[in-house]
Amino acid sequence: MTLILLIRHGENDVMHRRLAGRLPGVHLNENGRKQAQSLAKALEHAPIEAVYSSPLERALETAQPLAEMRGLTVRIRPALSEVDYGEWQGRTYKQLRRIKLWKTVQEDAASVRFPNGETLVEVQQRVVQELENLARQHARPVEEGKPPPPEAVIAAVAHGDIIRLALAHYLNMALNDFHRLVVFPASLSLVRVNQGERPLVIHINQIAGFMWQPAPQPKSDKKARS
Repeated sequence: MTLILLIRHGENDVMHRRLAGRLPGVHLNENGRKQAQSLAKALEHAPIEAVYSSPLERALETAQPLAEMRGLTVRIRPALSEVDYGEWQGRTYKQLRRIKLWKTVQEDAASVRFPNGETLVEVQQRVVQELENLARQHARPVEEGKPPPPEAVIAAVAHGDIIRLALAHYLNMALNDFHRLVVFPASLSLVRVNQGERPLVIHINQIAGFMWQPAPQPKSDKKARS
């Protein structure tokens, strides 16, 4: 049995203006660095045994304080990387909203392939497969006649759409409904995976040092992909 901490990277200066995608050099801003530190502090007593991360800078910079707190090294996993948005990467949301395919992404995401990029079906498959592999690697064997061992706890630092697609899978939601899930920067969602049993989604979009967050408007929600 493995408890997976799904963590979205902290805030950066690109996320509300452009579709960052896999652009290199997108770093946490000052607030994002504070978010990463606050999250690490909130989890200082969590028995995390491994910290995995997308290879992109904003994810690594979020993962690092958490790993240092536990005396761990961040393990880079390419399968946790952001969606390959192809030709959309780096474009402003103002530009993207003029494209006919943008509306299709909002209404029928499962049918879309980003120009010279991935489909969200492919993304969901690679991310879920990665999480399942990690859960299996860390699960402790149950020995007959002995009490069950404590569950393994691991962290996976990734991106908004990556986490939403994973949660949609574990909630048995249609992929087209993944837009209904909200995942704030530096938020924590918990999924318990036990081989051969139904997975459990324990928390979604939990923020360290809880503070009131207004419900996102549809426009800003769509713009928050990065």
